[in-house]
Amino acid sequence: MLMHTRVSIVQFSAPFALRGIDELLPPGEYAIDQVEHLIEGMTWLAYRRIATFIHLPALSECATTELVEIDADELEAALKQDLEQQYRVSWCANKEQ
Repeated sequence: MLMHTRVSIVQFSAPFALRGIDELLPPGEYAIDQVEHLIEGMTWLAYRRIATFIHLPALSECATTELVEIDADELEAALKQDLEQQYRVSWCANKEQ
């Protein structure tokens, strides 16, 4: 089975929580690894995600990192919630001016 890892950076502007991680995570940039494997027998290249990991702590902290498996859908939901919170704060600030 051929596999590869796609690495990305996500940014949170507020503290957030993910299932399986006991503490509230602080705002910051986090490295995300998505492990995918090649779906064989297709006429084009297609990959299926089999695992998603977050590097803890955030990139701005100088510490040994820990790789923790997380749910990709939960990460997407947390990022969406963070973005919506940023929008609400920005909208309220503009409304008060």
